[in-house]
Amino acid sequence: MTANRRRLSVFVIVKNEADRIEECLKSVAGLADEIVVLDSGSSDGTVDIAKRYATVHQTDWPGFSAQRNRALGLVSGEWVLSIDADERLTPGLREEIDHALALPDLDATLIKMPWRTYFCGKPLRYGRYTSPQGKLFLREGARYSTRPVHEQLLLPVRKVMNLKSPLDHHSWRNYLHAQEKHLQYAWLLAGHKKAQGKTSSMTYACLRFFTDFFQQYLLRLCILDGWRGFLMSVILGQYAFHKYAALSSLRDD
Repeated sequence: MTANRRRLSVFVIVKNEADRIEECLKSVAGLADEIVVLDSGSSDGTVDIAKRYATVHQTDWPGFSAQRNRALGLVSGEWVLSIDADERLTPGLREEIDHALALPDLDATLIKMPWRTYFCGKPLRYGRYTSPQGKLFLREGARYSTRPVHEQLLLPVRKVMNLKSPLDHHSWRNYLHAQEKHLQYAWLLAGHKKAQGKTSSMTYACLRFFTDFFQQYLLRLCILDGWRGFLMSVILGQYAFHKYAALSSLRDD
């Protein structure tokens, strides 16, 4: 750890992540000055594993945004890294973070890092799941938006610094998990859109399948990821379809 580096807190929100949480926490151990895990009812040994590396708090599940805001309220570092159980810092990224937080003239409030997302055993090189992630930020005044999923980090001042080393992302345990996760998120977003007074139709849902598929496969170059890129483009097309089909189904509820 670099001398005179700004204090870094890490938080992770979890539930039933016993198969992945240890690798995540190992990747930040020794870099973070403080690690906080906020658990929402795990029954698989996640808490016992997390206690080896972190301070663990247990609570209910109010939703992604509210849970991240709760976790943010539990940390005390000047800078905060929000990492998920399916993510881990690479050695190169650890070094870059350590160096960045020791810069005497650091004026950024948000530090982004490349996302190296694995799908069916290999990393994707293109598409939505390779977009840089703003996971490291100045704590003062920070909070998360109220969206039920894909919550946005809100900062009083947004000055971005970009790192080069990747954050490894193992989002899906298998193909079934990928489908279940996207379907769950689609349903949550449909409910959020309904609450905002928005509506949809099955025709629009079908249209969005094709537009989102082609956006990923051709415009965002998933075609260059071979069959994995094709399959992920289909899944993202399905994700869009499910979101608007669900919204259409909620019209008369």
